[in-house]
Amino acid sequence: MQVKVTAEATTELIEAAAWYELAAPGLGAQLIDSFEQATIILSEQNPPLVPATGEAAKLGAKRLILQRFPFSLVIIANDELITVVAFAHHSRKPGYWRERHPT
Repeated sequence: MQVKVTAEATTELIEAAAWYELAAPGLGAQLIDSFEQATIILSEQNPPLVPATGEAAKLGAKRLILQRFPFSLVIIANDELITVVAFAHHSRKPGYWRERHPT
């Protein structure tokens, strides 16, 4: 299945990678690698998605949790396309992305 990453999710990834890179050289690149691997997993059949809860569940949102970092790819999917609407930290601003709808 095709995976599209929104500009907002890309910006969130770049900002997080820059922070990690300042904290420990090379760690930002590892975060980007983890994100890229996650998008590959999303494109495969039956990716390990976690259903969203509350208002996010009403939007049909699901999450793919990164293995090494405290982030999830928040996705909304239809039969043809998986859209990554946010690259969300697990303990910051829950649900901030809810107004983002794939186009």
